[in-house]
Amino acid sequence: MGIQKDRVRFNVGGRIFETTATTLANAGRNSMFGAMFDEDWNLQSDNTNEYFIDRNPDCFAVLLDLLRTQELCIPATMSEKLLYREALYYGLLDHVRSAKWGPFDGNRLWLSRTVAGQAPGDGTAIRAGPDGGCCVAHGSMVHVYDWMVEEHPPINLDYQRVNDVGWVDSESIVISVCERLGRGDGGMGLFSSSNGELRYKFQVSHENQVKSFTAGALSFGSDYKIFSSCKGRSNEYGVGVWDQMTGKQTDFFYEPPGWSLGDADKLQWLHGSNCLLVATLFPRKDNCYISLLDFREKKMVWSWSDIGAPITVDEKRVRDAIAMEDSNSICVVNEYEDLGFIDIRNSGGSVRWSSRSRLMKGKMPDEPCYPKLALHEGQLFSSMNDSISVFCGPEWVLTSRLRRSYGGSICDFSIGGDRLFALHSEENVFDIWETPPPPII
Repeated sequence: MGIQKDRVRFNVGGRIFETTATTLANAGRNSMFGAMFDEDWNLQSDNTNEYFIDRNPDCFAVLLDLLRTQELCIPATMSEKLLYREALYYGLLDHVRSAKWGPFDGNRLWLSRTVAGQAPGDGTAIRAGPDGGCCVAHGSMVHVYDWMVEEHPPINLDYQRVNDVGWVDSESIVISVCERLGRGDGGMGLFSSSNGELRYKFQVSHENQVKSFTAGALSFGSDYKIFSSCKGRSNEYGVGVWDQMTGKQTDFFYEPPGWSLGDADKLQWLHGSNCLLVATLFPRKDNCYISLLDFREKKMVWSWSDIGAPITVDEKRVRDAIAMEDSNSICVVNEYEDLGFIDIRNSGGSVRWSSRSRLMKGKMPDEPCYPKLALHEGQLFSSMNDSISVFCGPEWVLTSRLRRSYGGSICDFSIGGDRLFALHSEENVFDIWETPPPPII
């Protein structure tokens, strides 16, 4: 776009503002100001000397400066919630978010804020939303927060326990729960993130009969598929597949004899190979079972288990696993945050353990939380007690550690919307870590 010299005049709530077409074009095509330009980004003129907008002039001034400088300066006397509401009206929320925190980088994260929990007892899971919000599962409750950390109406499940929760998109959440004995219910449901309403339930059919079941770990694949580990009363042990648009079951991978799928702790869809990682880990089972399932061929294409392995100390027990497609390996972690790697090009191979990160051995708290793993844009994250370690490079060198002074052990964490959310167990709070926005040069 060439430099525009056309001056534009606004009357916002009785205050006069003047700017240029170039500044307004920074708002983008999807904003209210984008509608003022033609296809070639020339300002469309209808001989209007002044545009009147019946909105808050103080917020307009802040947002106009954001378009001019790409920096967000909110006066101390201004309500951030009011500013966000006005940004939503003008179609500038993405600009505000980009100015508040930058692209995710695990080595530059800083603690943005801590949010007190809303329910007694330990949290089950925390999941980052695609737009910077999150949801937190406590017992039979799921608390949903938008990117401004404003809580939406909570989702109250009349079941024994929420096992997992995941975002389909910014408007929809899938929740998996335990079957409640004597009720014939349980399973999974799709809920509105804004008002908590149940949109539909996901059912399991076995031999043309609908069965009640316990749904466990969740994952989301390509072609709008939802995967969940399942346990039924008969033979419905395995991994179910549903269409997230219709809620209809499309497939089911039954658990083979001598293996474990229905009790899986973790599912992960691998986009490169179109396979599903299924991991059942200690202490849910006495042994660990990790496999890759190809639903196109209904075949287990790779598997690993520690059955028969000479385990002499607890530190070799696998507590979490994550697939790393770029290196054809699966990373595992034990309770001392030792990382291990399994080559998926060979079935039944051994774990190559690395003890570089064993910094917490001998300092375990009374009620430790098992470590969790996450992989995000080439960086590996591992939680351990009250901190999260960041590993980078081909040798996965420890490069930074995230920790705060209270809250107890981290029982779960999640990355999404350019934020990291960490859920603590003892004080029932969660932290929000963000990357500062890049400097304006």
